[in-house]
Amino acid sequence: MNENTLKNSLIEKTDICVIGAGHAGCEAALASARLGLSTVIFTVSVESIALMPCNPNIGGSSKGHIVREVDALGGEMGKNIDKTFIQSKMLNESKGPAVHSLRAQADKADYSREMRKTLENQDNLTIKQAEVCELLWEENKDEAPYGKPSKKIIGLRTYTGTTYLCKAVVICTGTYLNARCLTGEAITYTGPNGLQAATHLSDSLKEMGISLRRFKTGTPARMDGRSLDYSKMEEQKGDERITPFSFSTDPDSIQKEQVSCYLTYTNERTHEIIRKNLDRSPIYAGVIEGTGPRYCPSIEDKVVRFSEKKRHQVFIEPEGLSTNEMYLSGMSSSLPEDVQVAMYRTVPGLENCRIVKNAYAIEYDCIDPNQLYATLRFKDVAGLYAGGQFNGSSGYEEAAGQGLIAGINASLYALGRSEITLDRSEAYIGVLIDDLVTKENFEPYRMMTSRAEYRLLLRQDNADLRLRKIGYEVGLISKEEYSDLCRKKEMIENEIKRLKCTMVGGSAMVQEFLSSHGSALLTKGVSIADLMGRAELDYRLLAPIDKDRPQLPDTIIDQVEIEIKYEGYIERQNKQVEQFKKTEKKKIPENIDYDDVESLRLEARQKLKDIRPVSIGQASRISGVSPADINVLLVYLSARNRMDNKE
Repeated sequence: MNENTLKNSLIEKTDICVIGAGHAGCEAALASARLGLSTVIFTVSVESIALMPCNPNIGGSSKGHIVREVDALGGEMGKNIDKTFIQSKMLNESKGPAVHSLRAQADKADYSREMRKTLENQDNLTIKQAEVCELLWEENKDEAPYGKPSKKIIGLRTYTGTTYLCKAVVICTGTYLNARCLTGEAITYTGPNGLQAATHLSDSLKEMGISLRRFKTGTPARMDGRSLDYSKMEEQKGDERITPFSFSTDPDSIQKEQVSCYLTYTNERTHEIIRKNLDRSPIYAGVIEGTGPRYCPSIEDKVVRFSEKKRHQVFIEPEGLSTNEMYLSGMSSSLPEDVQVAMYRTVPGLENCRIVKNAYAIEYDCIDPNQLYATLRFKDVAGLYAGGQFNGSSGYEEAAGQGLIAGINASLYALGRSEITLDRSEAYIGVLIDDLVTKENFEPYRMMTSRAEYRLLLRQDNADLRLRKIGYEVGLISKEEYSDLCRKKEMIENEIKRLKCTMVGGSAMVQEFLSSHGSALLTKGVSIADLMGRAELDYRLLAPIDKDRPQLPDTIIDQVEIEIKYEGYIERQNKQVEQFKKTEKKKIPENIDYDDVESLRLEARQKLKDIRPVSIGQASRISGVSPADINVLLVYLSARNRMDNKE
């Protein structure tokens, strides 16, 4: 603590304090303020609000699902990107609906500016540029969900010494905590984009008994777009018809001219320069302590790990409409500046490139998220929540999803209401959080569609149908929005019922229609729904033989189409979810002593002690806990329940 802290007697009172104003912090602060709680959001710089220090886009494979879910629950990210995108594209359209994912290129400056405007005009919310250096806590005397934590948050203190007393704190420090940036041998002790790092809070967290770890991530160079030759690249255009992220955005209102991105490739000359200079990379020279993301490797990692590959994709993406800066997606690096210039200039179209900002790696403090419950509350500290990259994840979208849940639960805690959790069968956000708090994560976590067991149910197109009700019950979705959802559900159900009851026979007109579409002729009467189940037919194609169909919006038609075409698969996954729910409902008492559970293997015993699962379902997903261990635990709990009932 500095001397100024001791002299400053200023004390402020508020309900919720949010530390950090990145994508997690913005969602957390907006959620608590919208729930009527006085909220202060702290940032080392107001210029870093909703900053995009890495890729200038929102969404993408699986990440687009999370943005839709954030919106369905009452969050802001989807609305903000709808206002500030410069290109939009639906990915994986040639595949099934479970993996369709929306991705939008953002105007980076506009995205940050628009989110800042939203925060500045939100009732109950105050923005404060200050570094938080200490959390204030006391011995906990109150019961809390899942037992009695030993500590309870009562406030925080800034570097200038002001004390903020509050009911709950949400930590969303992103990559700023004890951050340092590395470009070759050059090391600067700053946060991303040269902004001030947060250097004091880590010590306070350690004093509270919170364990920290070092992770790292990286970003590529930014180029002066005027120095690039786009004729040597493949142009990548956006969709002709733009799909919004937010369910409340009118699609017609966002149809506009879009900018293009470009695709080029590295080559053997690029790779040779990298190989010759690996000893100057802080990653391979042992200078970097933190663990990097396996699924978003630097170009050095790609060349070493995939040595058989002759080339790697490089997407050239504009940073905005008011700048010439171009982002080189796929070529993040921490190599020295001279090596960066040499390697980038071997790439077609980049032969005369001028670097505006060097690529760099960034190291930062974060936590082992096994210290959290699925509510994102610290297990041993009542009133302390965490979201975003501070939890060991990566990505703007993952951060926003966690920030929203952390902000909601901090608010519910302050209001004396029950916290919420999303399970793996309800949302990608549920999968993300469950993976973080249950499994061992030794690198920055990235969401992927393959992580979701029930991904056919957790599509991006039905996020509102899955989660809008929860947002309404929490208080972030208005009565009008919820009524709209109920009408939407009714329209979908009525149309599916009508299609299943509307029969067609083998008339000449029907047979001619089927023949013209390469579909088998009818030998008996069938429903329109049966015909929709055929791969070559769909709802819109069948209009000529479905004369009495109502006029429906595209959003309704799409849901009807998916529900009918994939009915068998959906039913199968719903049955799997039923089994999953049974194990989730089998709760494990907070006060269980795993040393009393005979026949548990030593590894399982230790893992169960460390993670303290709240249910048999969660226990079964812990690495090192076998099905045999779960059976032992079930027998023990059953015997314990019988004893309790006798008493």
